[in-house]
Amino acid sequence: MKRFLITTVFSAVGLYVVTLLIPAIHLEPYGGTNLWAKIGSFLFVGAIFSLVNSIVAPIVKIVALPLYLLTFGLISIVINGALFLFVAWLSSLFADKSFTITGFTSEGLTIESLGWAILGALILSVFTSIAKSVAKKAIKNNS
Repeated sequence: MKRFLITTVFSAVGLYVVTLLIPAIHLEPYGGTNLWAKIGSFLFVGAIFSLVNSIVAPIVKIVALPLYLLTFGLISIVINGALFLFVAWLSSLFADKSFTITGFTSEGLTIESLGWAILGALILSVFTSIAKSVAKKAIKNNS
């Protein structure tokens, strides 16, 4: 449970950095624009991202194993971008247009949105890697 909470916090911080760096990725706070609503929204979407990475991502990676072998693992960049779009879609189920990636609409997916999602997923993966290493150290020190 501690690992999930630490990963969620790092995902939220990474998501905040992504929304600052990439103009096509936005997060509209749930329930208002005050500071606590923004923090809660980033934590909530960070929790969704952590759940997707811990439950959905391993299944997708197993199913896509032939593509990993065929592309020498480069397909993981596209899969991470698609999972990032999936997180945006899941967060939109809780409130309309809360976490959006430009070009990702109900009418379909455009090339531009996948590119932004891939870039955002690359930046966010740096933070989740840091989160995993910090979580391992925190659990190890508390044991």
